[in-house]
Amino acid sequence: MTDKPVFTRREFVHTGLAIVSTVPTMPAFLQNSALAIADPADVPLTASRPGVPEDRILVVIQLSGGNDGLNTVVPYGMRQYYDARPMLAVRERDTLAIARADGIGLHPRLAPLKEMMESGMANVVQGVGYPNPNRSHFASMDIYHTASAGSGKGYGWLGRALDQVEPDNSTAMISIGKEAPLASKGKRGSAVAFENANLFRWAGADLNSTLSSHYNKINRAGVLSELAGVENEQAAFVMRTALDAQLASDRVRAAVAKAPLTPFPQGSLAGQLRMVASMIRAELPTRVYYVGMGGFDTHGNQARSHGNLLGQFAAAMKAFYGELKAMGQQNRVLSLAFSEFGRRVTQNASQGTDHGTAGPMYMFGPMVRPGLLGNHPSLTKLDRGDLIYNVDFRCVYTTVLSQWLGADAKKALGRAFKPAAVLDRKVTT
Repeated sequence: MTDKPVFTRREFVHTGLAIVSTVPTMPAFLQNSALAIADPADVPLTASRPGVPEDRILVVIQLSGGNDGLNTVVPYGMRQYYDARPMLAVRERDTLAIARADGIGLHPRLAPLKEMMESGMANVVQGVGYPNPNRSHFASMDIYHTASAGSGKGYGWLGRALDQVEPDNSTAMISIGKEAPLASKGKRGSAVAFENANLFRWAGADLNSTLSSHYNKINRAGVLSELAGVENEQAAFVMRTALDAQLASDRVRAAVAKAPLTPFPQGSLAGQLRMVASMIRAELPTRVYYVGMGGFDTHGNQARSHGNLLGQFAAAMKAFYGELKAMGQQNRVLSLAFSEFGRRVTQNASQGTDHGTAGPMYMFGPMVRPGLLGNHPSLTKLDRGDLIYNVDFRCVYTTVLSQWLGADAKKALGRAFKPAAVLDRKVTT
């Protein structure tokens, strides 16, 4: 006689619900369920929290590699710019001039961004950085993810915020990529992460064929009514967890399968934003979406590659908000784009630029203060050849957290920062 296989909670979590790839991408509902069983009093059961704007969405766009801010927001009115970059500077006649911004313009491939700025749908925050900047990709990116200018280790700024405002939401944050970003790491879980929505599915049978019959049984019709009568606490846990996983997986894949209402351009970022728009259209309860594009580490032959990247970025953002408008959802969605650092002021011998410090941030949506914000960093007062920042990135985070997501920014960031005036004054929680 063969004994029936027995699955403990630990085995079920680590083997049965293999919803894609790696441990950092484990959906938050698994970790929330485990927390609830370990200490039920530790997980709040309140479905709606006073003062938290639950219909608002944040989309974060990571521009990896260190975007060259000087060739993005072009100081064509400053002679020092052309002196430092004789072969790389954007010519004044090619620069897209910005109204009421004397001598400052945009790279010619950023016409869609300029159009969004002029229509009140985008801004550029100049000179964003932090004290004692680190020129390592990994260290600086960790600093932006954790909002810590120290070691850059610990919980992420978004994870700590979602611990406050969405402690029980299994898909509070979704990341399009191979793994969940450090920014999403909270005490209760991390982002659900996938590159392809078809991979966000039940994959237990791929690891252990005997799991299929058990998984199908607990997900059959009528499971909710059966769950109410389950006396065995382990069995109830398994049923709840599997059902949550199946529902989340089904909703995401069904959403992404629908065709968009408007055209999207080619490119990785555009494809990711098309998926995000589909999930917003399907009314998923996701509060934060995380996407990104790489290639910004332009040490050599920068001019052409950088222009192509900027063009893809601007076109993708314009298409995304065009889709949101067609859906009637643009007023719900604030987007924030950042890079881990800018580039050095002086071009290098390979007609590129090396790792620098301060650079611009970009924000999108009808709730932003549009246009060019803040002062361009000085090109005469430098720190060892690098720009000196004017705006601490955590001041921007503070505004996004407190005024848009309704989170306690001080708790999320570790200490208080002065909010940056980057959103319309009418935007309140």
